[in-house]
Amino acid sequence: MTDLGLHMGQAMGDQDLPGVLVSDLEGPHGICEDHAEDLKRHFNLITMQDFLENKAQLGPQIQAVYIWCGRPAVSQELLHSLPSLKIVASAGAGLDHLDLGLMASFGVKVANTPHAVSSPTADLGMALLLAAARRVVEGHQLAVSPHTENFPTDYMGQQVTGATLGIIGMGSIGYKIAQRARAFEMKIVYHNRKRRKLEEEEAVGAIYCERLDDLLQWSDFVMLAVSLTPQTQGLIRKRELRLMKPTAILVNIGRGLLVDQEALVEALQTGLIKAAALDVTYPEPLPRDHPLLELKNVILTPHIGSATHQARRQMMENLVESILASLSGLPIPNEVLLK
Repeated sequence: MTDLGLHMGQAMGDQDLPGVLVSDLEGPHGICEDHAEDLKRHFNLITMQDFLENKAQLGPQIQAVYIWCGRPAVSQELLHSLPSLKIVASAGAGLDHLDLGLMASFGVKVANTPHAVSSPTADLGMALLLAAARRVVEGHQLAVSPHTENFPTDYMGQQVTGATLGIIGMGSIGYKIAQRARAFEMKIVYHNRKRRKLEEEEAVGAIYCERLDDLLQWSDFVMLAVSLTPQTQGLIRKRELRLMKPTAILVNIGRGLLVDQEALVEALQTGLIKAAALDVTYPEPLPRDHPLLELKNVILTPHIGSATHQARRQMMENLVESILASLSGLPIPNEVLLK
């Protein structure tokens, strides 16, 4: 925590702390309970339920919205109800849950936490790649099954060392994946809206693919690490899956809507591609009867890219610093520049 944050938190009495709107203080849709006491040192936390029950009194007190796991949702109606609002601070790197144009029209600043999430999300991307390649989840089930009497000699996966990894989205997360993949002696190709600097490419041995089609045809593993925008929604459909190798594995650590899930199910069922490992789906969680839940060549995790104790604490601290800077009229760390 910055000196500014500590000083402000200690100098104010509870009644003088700036009001910050949060989804809840506990439960599955609340803030991290471990963080509550730290946040209360700096802010008067107002839950969404309390606000809705007393808008007239609490609305003018709220100077910031603290978004954790996408909640609370910030609508035009909410913004109209918060005349003192200065900043919306959102945990994570993704911004697809925010209407940035709407925020700008109200003169509200936006901040997120991209640096806190990049390393743990890259770690998970590699974990999913390795688990899918070597069929780790299937192997575990085989090893612990009460029906297993012998281990089959033909139980095999895909080799990672020397394979080609295609990274779609070479931002901070994609680049950290490339750094990790290089240690596995993988050949790295990438597709990105903007090409990286030559020295950055050389540092990880990455080759730029201007055409997404080329990346899909060349890659043994395709890693989605791109943000969800109107341009990237449905980026991977039936046509793109048909371009991939029948031995290829798709890994998605971006957003579920990047992929046409019906087309993916069909591709996995028919052997169009070998397997998929998904930290994100649409919706989350999937309906319990969704066909992705039944396929052996799919690994699913519950959107845990940034879910380490260390990363989540850094996210909270980054949000606090951004809010305090905004309220003090200082430059905002991790400010999202609104167009």
